[in-house]
Amino acid sequence: MTTITNERAQRAEHGSPDKLRTAIGSAVGTTIENYDFLAYGTAAALYFNTVFFHAEDPVVGVLLGFATFGIGFAMRPLGGLIGGYLGDKIGRKPVLVGALLLMGISTVLIGVLPTYAQVGILAPILLTLIRVIQGIAFGAEWGGAILMTFEHAPWKKRGRYTAIPQAGVPLGLLLANLVFLWSSNLDSELAWRLPFLLSAVLIIAGLIIRAKVSESPEFVDTKTAGLVVKNPLKEVFKNDWRTILRVIALRLAESGGFYVIVTYMLSYLTSGDEPITDRATALTGLIIAACIGLFTTILFGALSDRIGRKPVYLVGTLALIAFAFPMFLLVNTGVPYLIVFVYIIGMSIIHDALAGTQGAWFSELFNTNTRSSGASVGYQFSAAISGFIPLIATAVAVPLGWGGVAWVYMACGALGLIGTLVTRETWGAKNRAAVDAVIASR
Repeated sequence: MTTITNERAQRAEHGSPDKLRTAIGSAVGTTIENYDFLAYGTAAALYFNTVFFHAEDPVVGVLLGFATFGIGFAMRPLGGLIGGYLGDKIGRKPVLVGALLLMGISTVLIGVLPTYAQVGILAPILLTLIRVIQGIAFGAEWGGAILMTFEHAPWKKRGRYTAIPQAGVPLGLLLANLVFLWSSNLDSELAWRLPFLLSAVLIIAGLIIRAKVSESPEFVDTKTAGLVVKNPLKEVFKNDWRTILRVIALRLAESGGFYVIVTYMLSYLTSGDEPITDRATALTGLIIAACIGLFTTILFGALSDRIGRKPVYLVGTLALIAFAFPMFLLVNTGVPYLIVFVYIIGMSIIHDALAGTQGAWFSELFNTNTRSSGASVGYQFSAAISGFIPLIATAVAVPLGWGGVAWVYMACGALGLIGTLVTRETWGAKNRAAVDAVIASR
């Protein structure tokens, strides 16, 4: 057995020495990224309809707020293209640090923007420009964080390890909504400005941690072997375009469903002449679900290590479809504990089953030298669509009411179900047996 084979077998069994530090460093950065990005979604639902958009009709104001929310998502494919390309060409780590820095600066700038009352139409223009920068940064972030963790992890625990940075989604959501819950008691512009300004503290901590993370060992192996391709984007679009389409469908179920519950539902519950509940109750539901999600995301990732990626995802998409109408029937009662229950089922169970499985499954679908490009492009092109889900849901609700939004939610699940059925299993019994054979050969 050659030295390289021995090293690969060692890595297959134990991962790299930096596997845990890398996972935590990626999770911290992903938490900050999601805090920054989701803070905008919360502010768009609760404040921006009046602060930046001077609309007499409240529904129009919410639509405009969600439109700029969607613009950030529309820019994520560009960030995915740039970050994926650079991740495959120069390494995963530089992309991680650069994306985090760009995201943090743009978020802090939102906290100091002038309002419509102060500078008129310039306010929403500046907000939109910053939102574009946020979208590019966030688009570059995910691929680097997930792939760094995936490529450092033991092969038999890649689902569990890649779920750790995915847990940054509920943690970022938790932090963002805790801050908004606290700041909602302030009787001034600080109620929406402080959550963005506090990002400065998080960004410094994140940069310090990520600077200590070592480069992906698989990327180093690829570079040493001279296997870095000249144009990874061209390569992956030429050879793996079908896989990219599958990833888009799989991701739409998770992200589309997520933004119905996290962003649209918050506005639905707290807006209108007779709101269903107050902001405190809605935010409390989000916070409790996010707390639980810190654990369930990792548990679902670990479950995919035991039974495969596809079965976990299949059950998650079926549950999403089945929950569409019951979700609204429950929150329409206005009963606080039922509203909290909806957030727990929709986020901590259904969403996290999908999110906890994605990191490993999407990474395993592509070769190492085009993995960053392929996974990032598929993930972020889907985000460009799902980012407009709150806008679509709000528009559909005008003529059709909550039933129309339930159909939107169900459609996201149906697309994910189709994607699951046509995507190959990457960690089935044969795959697990092959890895066991590699480990046993040491």
